[in-house]
Amino acid sequence: MKYLLMIYGNQEKWASIPAEEFPAEIAKQDAWNVKYKETGELLGAYGLSDAAAAKLVRRVDGLPAVTDGPYLETKEYIASFYLLDCESQQRAEEIAADMPWTDKDPVELWPILHEAPGNDL
Repeated sequence: MKYLLMIYGNQEKWASIPAEEFPAEIAKQDAWNVKYKETGELLGAYGLSDAAAAKLVRRVDGLPAVTDGPYLETKEYIASFYLLDCESQQRAEEIAADMPWTDKDPVELWPILHEAPGNDL
């Protein structure tokens, strides 16, 4: 079954990490990515830009209408997301708990109930 993991953050949180520690923190996440990619359980890992770069896209009179985002105004936003394919919810929880920083901040875990047609693109 597939699961979505999400990490939240904001510029204040990232700025609180001392600059000299940041490469080590990134290396921990990269190691986690490689570990679960090698087991076949991590299908993809994606980091998002700052929320200030998010856009809202609508169609107005048949044409795209783009405004600043994000859709939800919140103090924290999705910083990165991960797609897992593992045998059980328990295994997904174990993998999520193994993610760096889960001793400081929670990781959000969502079961994916179905896939849309065309996912094999």
